[in-house]
Amino acid sequence: MSIPQVRIERRLHRRRWLMVAVPLGSLVIAHLLIALLLVATGHPPVSTFRRLFDAAYLADGALTNSLIAATPLAFTGLAAAVAFRMRLFNIGAEGQLYFGAIGAAGMALLLAGQSKPVLIVAMVAGGAVLGAAWGAIPGLLRAFLRTNEIITSLMLNYVAALFLNYLIFDSLSYWRDTSPAARVFPQGKVLVDAATWPVLTVGSLGIPFGFLLAIVIAFGIWVLYTRTRFGFEAQVIGDSPRAARYAGMRTRRKIVAIMALSGAVAGIGGASQIGDFRHTLDVKGMQQAGYGYAGIVVAALARYNPFAVVLVAFLIGGLQNAGYALQGADFPSGLVGVMQGLILFAMLGGELLVQYRVTVSRRPGRPHLEIGVSS
Repeated sequence: MSIPQVRIERRLHRRRWLMVAVPLGSLVIAHLLIALLLVATGHPPVSTFRRLFDAAYLADGALTNSLIAATPLAFTGLAAAVAFRMRLFNIGAEGQLYFGAIGAAGMALLLAGQSKPVLIVAMVAGGAVLGAAWGAIPGLLRAFLRTNEIITSLMLNYVAALFLNYLIFDSLSYWRDTSPAARVFPQGKVLVDAATWPVLTVGSLGIPFGFLLAIVIAFGIWVLYTRTRFGFEAQVIGDSPRAARYAGMRTRRKIVAIMALSGAVAGIGGASQIGDFRHTLDVKGMQQAGYGYAGIVVAALARYNPFAVVLVAFLIGGLQNAGYALQGADFPSGLVGVMQGLILFAMLGGELLVQYRVTVSRRPGRPHLEIGVSS
């Protein structure tokens, strides 16, 4: 009698058709699971999907609102993708985004009398520098003390949140509004009109400047990883640190540089929050949004491809926008979050099929020894 034996083996060669078929199949499974969820919660699946799509992309102003929701997700997703491609798990994009917002707001307040182009460049630079500095901390700890960057970058998110609260609620900082009304209800200083980033208008569609900037950064990341020696060495270090050290690559410098670059991208996302949307250092609004953690989901769904990150951010942003538009007594806000979780679960499960294969083999069973007594 043969006994079936199931093994999970790593694929030595990945077939190209799997790279397309598995993600598409995962999306189909995710939508089937979502349909079951909708049925269980008393929502007709077909009509609900139609309402979601209409609210996300077809209704008046829906496409613009979806781009607005997608902009911060694109930045934090790109920040995660930059680090994850080198097998560095930067979970600190949330805190790096906070510091980017602090830097951008500080530059806008400092240069309030300058022209709009000068202010925009200064805000982007200020956000990138502070985001990079905050991202470099877990990079230095990983490179020189061999600490786990997942833990350190995650813990630094809470430090950044507390520092942000301190600037607005617990001190008379440079960023806090000191007017009599603001002393009762603390808030950040409102920036001058010249610090408001432009919006590209195409017909009835408004494209935030930050979203266009995210596309440019995605192209730059693609060039960095595919056309430069720096990107090649980063991928070699991520695949085999021992081989990289044997080849003479400076792994510590690369670790710090990649974590700083990841933080800079997230910091520019914080600058976009100030310049594109909030126009003040809005503590509660940014903390409640959770853009840094959502960016990890976006990067994972995009499989760390920078162009795919922007596309997935647009799709997730559309889903979030539809959830806000349809939110009501018959459509709770948490339902959209569960949908996002099901999509992520299905896509990550499909990723395992790309990386590994399941084989079933049969082996002969042990022979049975029969003992009998003959008469």
